[in-house]
Amino acid sequence: MSEHLIHIDDAQGDLLSCATFLAENISSADGHSEAMSALVPRFIERSEVDLAAQLADSVRDPFVRDRLLMHVAEKCAAIDDDEYAFQLIEAIEDQGTQSMAREKVALQKSAKDEIDRALEIVEVLSHPDDAFADIALHQIIKNDEESALKTLERIDFPASRTTAYQNIAVYFTKQQNSIKADEFFELAVGAAKDIEYYEEKVRALTDVAHQFREVGNVERARELFEDAKIFAERIDGVHRDSLLAKISVGFLQAGDLESADRTLDLVGDNTQVSSCLVGFSRIFYENGETQEAIETLEEAYALLKSQRDAEIRDSKARFGLFANIAVQFAQFEKYERAIEIAQENIDEMQQLSALSQIARIAAGKGNDELAKQALNAIFEESTKMFTLIGMSDAKNAAGDDSQALLYLKEAQELLDSVPQTASRSDAFSAFATRYKQHGDIEKARLFLHENLKTISGIRDESNRSIKLAELAEFYEQYEFKLTEAETAILKEMVRKAEIF
Repeated sequence: MSEHLIHIDDAQGDLLSCATFLAENISSADGHSEAMSALVPRFIERSEVDLAAQLADSVRDPFVRDRLLMHVAEKCAAIDDDEYAFQLIEAIEDQGTQSMAREKVALQKSAKDEIDRALEIVEVLSHPDDAFADIALHQIIKNDEESALKTLERIDFPASRTTAYQNIAVYFTKQQNSIKADEFFELAVGAAKDIEYYEEKVRALTDVAHQFREVGNVERARELFEDAKIFAERIDGVHRDSLLAKISVGFLQAGDLESADRTLDLVGDNTQVSSCLVGFSRIFYENGETQEAIETLEEAYALLKSQRDAEIRDSKARFGLFANIAVQFAQFEKYERAIEIAQENIDEMQQLSALSQIARIAAGKGNDELAKQALNAIFEESTKMFTLIGMSDAKNAAGDDSQALLYLKEAQELLDSVPQTASRSDAFSAFATRYKQHGDIEKARLFLHENLKTISGIRDESNRSIKLAELAEFYEQYEFKLTEAETAILKEMVRKAEIF
């Protein structure tokens, strides 16, 4: 057995150290990589960069190792240990990841207003566009627009330049400088039109159109949606319909129903048409047109259901859309219809997800009877338990503390019926969090103790280590100290790890 980076005494008295000690003992390369991917970021957060780097370097999967070293190097730059950051970068074997690490370090320097240093690092990058965009934004923030424009000129790809201009425009919008915001939004439009590939061009133009709409310039938004539509019509590929559907929704958001309908007529895939109609219904509802919203949603459902097998291009997307329609009916407070549609979904995961969301929405809006009806339609005990926790959250958000606690207690009663140890662990943490929110520290403490006992029984080594690390965050956040009984559990886990 190789020498441990975590001392056994530390592992026996600290949750995160124990989790790491156990992870070091994992023989499976995949399992070890998975555990370290969860653990190294926690040491990075604590600024324990030496240990984080050593743990990252111990990973046998070269891709995971390099990615973790990159994140440690980024942290080093954030805490001004640039020398160590570049040592770690040099240790990264993959050239692409090494370049990405240099870019992340440059971004850290830019964020700290070390613009010259950031530019110096960027000079050696093979793809520096994103870094130039970030540097330009910080130059704008420092009121150095002249330098920012020079930096922006160095961006090669129009798509990257579009995003850079947009980010600066958004900054000026937040500063309530509408003249400068419009100026940079228009620069973004020009860059978007320079994009060679139609799909990328359409996405960029649609994005800028939405931003114009959000700042209140709906006329310019409509013009750009029209431009995007013209380019989308030229696309001959699988993304054509989805892009046209999004443009159609954009038109309606900009208040142009006629253009929205004309664009929707161009969409050939009925799943995308249905998705677009779901978007329409949401907009109608937000505008107070409730009946129109419900009728449009019914139209979306009918169209989706009428599809023949030969017409279905993506079954997964179709089942997901069925679930979305069900949930949207619940948001419109049509709960019985929502439950009916959810139960028709033959994809069990989508069905469970929809029913769970419907129950939470109904509970939050005070309709406990139909919330319970949706809950009772859930056939999987673990999902039912977490749905009750969600219903408790909804009641808590609505200010109904007593009902929130009743739902929480009802969820507790299902714990014994959940066979999966990992799910039980997640539940214990969820209960601890909720009782802490309700001010019951004693119960929160009890559930975290039970979680530790549960985690010690998880057979999968990687999962056990990850869950233990997650538990460590709760103890640290709530400032709980380990009891003698909990220390004994850690010691037993370490003892078993040493044996095997």
